[in-house]
Amino acid sequence: MTASAPNQQTPAIRVSNLGFDWPSGASVLRDCSLEVYAGEFCMLLGTNGSGKSTLLRLLAGLLERQAGQIAVKPPVGFVFQNPDHQLVMPTVGADVAFGLVSEQLSTQTIKQRVEAALTAVSLQHLQRRPIYALSGGQKQRVAIAGALAQHCQVLLLDEPTALLDPDSQLDLVAQVRQLVKSQGLTALWVTHRLAELDYCDRAFLLDRGHVVAQGQPQTIKARLLSQPAAPERY
Repeated sequence: MTASAPNQQTPAIRVSNLGFDWPSGASVLRDCSLEVYAGEFCMLLGTNGSGKSTLLRLLAGLLERQAGQIAVKPPVGFVFQNPDHQLVMPTVGADVAFGLVSEQLSTQTIKQRVEAALTAVSLQHLQRRPIYALSGGQKQRVAIAGALAQHCQVLLLDEPTALLDPDSQLDLVAQVRQLVKSQGLTALWVTHRLAELDYCDRAFLLDRGHVVAQGQPQTIKARLLSQPAAPERY
C-alpha cells in the first residue's frame, strides 16, 4: 500500500523528552520524543510494558506528564482497546451525541453531526440500534464516530483491534486510514500486529519507555522480523 506524503512542516503531535513514573517509583517513559505530522497515520509498537498505552493517555490528557513537553493539536479523540469502556448510552445515535453535550449545540446541529459521523464510519443505518446488539468491530466504529462528531483533529487509538477477529482487524485499520486521508485527520495507532503496519505512513518502536527506531513501516517490520523468534504479534 502506498503511503501518502505527510505535511512535514506541521507536527500535529510533538513529544519532547517526556518522562513518567508510577507512584510506586516504576519508570514507564524516559526521555521519550517523537513527532507525528499533520495528515499522517502513524503506528506505535513495542512489547508489553514498553509504555505505549501510557504515552497515549498522556497525549490525551488522561494522565499528567512529569517531565518533558507535549503539544497536541486539539480537539483530540481517544479510542480505547475495549469499546465497552467508553460507550455509555443505550443506542448508537445517543452515544455519538453524548460527547457533544458540553458544546451546548442546537438539536439540529447535534443531529447533523451525528449523522455525518456515522456516515463516515458506514453505520448511519444503525443509528437506532442498541449498543449491546453490535459486533466488536461496529462498537469500535461507534467510538470513532463519537470522536469525529466532536470534530477531532487528532485521533489516538489504543490497540483498537485487540478484541476483534482477524478479518475485522484489517477492515477497521483500512477504514481508519481512509478516514485520516479523506478528512484531513492525524492518527497515532498503538498495535501489536505487524500486518497492520502495511496501512500506516510511518511507525515508531518503543522499548522501555524510549523511542528506539522510527521510519517507514516496512523498515520497522523488517527490523522486528529479523529478531530471533519474532512473533506475528510484537
